[in-house]
Amino acid sequence: MTALLKVSSIETLYFDRIYALFGVSLEIEEGEIFTVLGPNGAGKTTLLRTIAGLLKDQPKKGEILFAGRRIDGWQPEAVARLGIVYVPEDRGLFRELTVAENLELGLWGRHDDGVDKDVDFVHGMFPILKERARQEAETLSGGEQQMLALGRAMLRRPRLLMLDEPSLGLAPRVAKSVYEALTAISRRGTTILLVEQNARLALGVARRGAILEAGRIVLEGASKDLTENEDVREVYLGVGTAEAAVKGWRLYRKRRRW
Repeated sequence: MTALLKVSSIETLYFDRIYALFGVSLEIEEGEIFTVLGPNGAGKTTLLRTIAGLLKDQPKKGEILFAGRRIDGWQPEAVARLGIVYVPEDRGLFRELTVAENLELGLWGRHDDGVDKDVDFVHGMFPILKERARQEAETLSGGEQQMLALGRAMLRRPRLLMLDEPSLGLAPRVAKSVYEALTAISRRGTTILLVEQNARLALGVARRGAILEAGRIVLEGASKDLTENEDVREVYLGVGTAEAAVKGWRLYRKRRRW
C-alpha cells in the first residue's frame, strides 16, 4: 500500500526552546486506521496540531508529506483544503448553534452531487443527530457532542481524519458506539489517524499503531503485536504480571524495554 501521510524526523518546539516532539517519524497508509498511544503530556496532541498546521513556524525540523506533497509550514486552511480534517479533544463545536447548523458548517463550500448522500450517511451512522436537529449543541451529552463532531467532519469528505481522544469522558457503552462508527468510516476508504489513551479501544479498531512517550516514538507495529507486547499489556492495557502481583502494585515498577 502507498503511504498517504509520511512524517519524517519532525521536531516541534514551544517558545523556540521547549521540545515537545523529538525526531518523530510515522507512515500512514491509504485507507488504514493508525493509532498513537501514550500518557498525558507525551506529545500526542502536539503531533496532530503540527500536521494540521496549527502551530506557527512548526515543525522546526523534519518533513511532513501528504499524498507526496510536502506540507510542513503550510497554513492550516491550506492543509484543510487537501482533505485533512482535525477533530480536537474539545470537539470544536459551535455550542450556541443547533445540531443542524453545526452540520451545515461541515458542508460549507460544497456544491457537489454527493451532499445528500453524505448527510444520509451521517444520519444513518448517528440517528440521534437527526432527532436532535433543532437542539443547541451545548445541551447535548458528551457522547452526542462527539457524534456531532464526527458527523460534521465527515461532511468535509476527508482523505485523512485526525481524531484527538474521541473516547475522552464518555461512558464505555457510548465510547464503543463511537468506535463502531470509526470502523464504518474506515470502510468508506477514509484514512484515520487516531490519538488515544484508551489503548484497548484504539488497538481494537486500528491496523497499526505507535507508542509516543516524552515526545519520542518508543514502539511501533501491528495492533496485534502491540496488544501481545508484555510492556504494552502491563502499562497500557492494565494486564499485570504475576511478578507485579507478588511485589504489590504500589511498590512495583517494571523496567520497560524501550
